[in-house]
Amino acid sequence: MSKQVRVAVIGDQFVRTELFVDALHRFLEPEMGEASVVSMNVPWPDTPLQYNDEVKEFLGDPREVAQLVQDADVLLTHVAPVTQAVLDAAPNLRIIGCCRGGPVNVNVTAATARGIPVVNAPARNSQAVAEFTIGLILAECRGIARAHAALCQGVWLGDLYRYDRTGRELRGQTIGLVGFGAIAQSLVAYLRPFGLHILAYDPFVPAARCAELGVEQVSLDELLARADIVTLHARVTPQTVGMIGAAQFAQMKPGAYFINTARGPLVDYDALYEALRSGHLAGAGIDCFPEEPPPPDWPLLTLPNVTVTPHIAGASRNSAERGPEQVTRDVANFFAGRPLEFCVNAAALTPRR
Repeated sequence: MSKQVRVAVIGDQFVRTELFVDALHRFLEPEMGEASVVSMNVPWPDTPLQYNDEVKEFLGDPREVAQLVQDADVLLTHVAPVTQAVLDAAPNLRIIGCCRGGPVNVNVTAATARGIPVVNAPARNSQAVAEFTIGLILAECRGIARAHAALCQGVWLGDLYRYDRTGRELRGQTIGLVGFGAIAQSLVAYLRPFGLHILAYDPFVPAARCAELGVEQVSLDELLARADIVTLHARVTPQTVGMIGAAQFAQMKPGAYFINTARGPLVDYDALYEALRSGHLAGAGIDCFPEEPPPPDWPLLTLPNVTVTPHIAGASRNSAERGPEQVTRDVANFFAGRPLEFCVNAAALTPRR
């Protein structure tokens, strides 16, 4: 190696700086020698994420990021903003590692124009989200969360034992997975022991993959009409924003449940409110919101048949550790001349004339 690799690390209170440093010791330094590391931290999740016209879901001052990376060959981060100005301040930068499934806090277009690959960490939290989804389904369908909240207020909800107010066992019911990527596919192994019949809708997943997992692949209309529980796992794209709205809730079976551990923009929440308020849907479990945090007077928070959690489905120590491991392995691949496992802008690797 001609010179020491200089690495800028920006951690937070979830993906901590020491997790990146540990990953550097294990994956990069055995091949490249000891790295020169500079670091800083941003206060997420204690402080909410921000958005601007260039990047979104970030936290941190781009000017402070630019100062940190000015001599770096490598930038490793989770939620720090990587803007055009940050890239302009880092003439030596060769690769960016962002340990998220979608690096929306990175100006990938600007990085590509500079020939800087951006490596990411898809499916790093699929196990966590799959497990959490099971918990949210049980909490809502069996009234666990509302019974807990009432008892903490001194109210004994013994009437949840009434036939007209209690839930059904999962065994023998039909569940529909809207979106059948890594998280939904991981979920299948957890649903199977409950004896659920599993439907899946995803136009981008081959029928052979669904058959391999023992899942019935159907259209969205058929899934909504047949499922007792509908759980959302799609990505946010221009085509999927608002994909579940009034028409889709009307197609669902009376008394069905709706679960969202994916993203808020996929759902028309005003329509969900009406479907729940009217009694058409029995209940909903929601981890993702159109605005985070939702306002305290948000109508859905007033309904008794809703279980809400503050976008924590992907939060586990394991997923916090996997992200730095995945991106640092690819940084090691980059310097060793090996193919990258996860790169969102392959065009950046094309030699320039």
